[in-house]
Amino acid sequence: MKIVLASGNKGKIKEFEKLMPNDEVVAFKEILGDIEIIEDKDSFKGNAIKKAQSIYDELEKKGLKDIIVISDDSGITVPALNNEPGIYSARYSGENASDKENNEKLIKNLNLKNLKRTGAFYTACIAIIYNDEVYTVHGWMHGDVINEQKGEGGFGYDPMFIAKGFDETLGELGYEAKKDFSHRTKALNLAKKVLDVII
Repeated sequence: MKIVLASGNKGKIKEFEKLMPNDEVVAFKEILGDIEIIEDKDSFKGNAIKKAQSIYDELEKKGLKDIIVISDDSGITVPALNNEPGIYSARYSGENASDKENNEKLIKNLNLKNLKRTGAFYTACIAIIYNDEVYTVHGWMHGDVINEQKGEGGFGYDPMFIAKGFDETLGELGYEAKKDFSHRTKALNLAKKVLDVII
């Protein structure tokens, strides 16, 4: 199965490729080049649908039929920080912010509230568009964030997040451990069930 992924995030693309080893996962840029999609919706679901629909429409303009477009919008939510960064996770420290810059801002805001460790959760929404129909699924991963970075694995806020039932951050655990219970894995498992039905 050939799937066009409506993301330019290298970390996400690698995760999808590892999670879907029997499918050909192609980043939209390989077909369409650079396209800027403004994520201006107020939910992970809204942004996921917008990204998928934008890429789907552009592929149709090129005459590409019978295509599947999958997009993912995800992030971390910290209730003690008024649910920040939430949908702004990728740009918490500004547009085109690096993981390091976003992590540093989250650490700063945790320290402002004297929080060394507090509850948090990751959300992933996957949107699928096929034959002009839109489908969405969600996955969650609960745990805590800490006010420091530990480990070099993963991406995003992984070095600051300790999943429920674990003592190490996702950055310390690495991909092989994380893939079994991550928010994206949970959402993708549901997405696979959707694909099995619609294709």
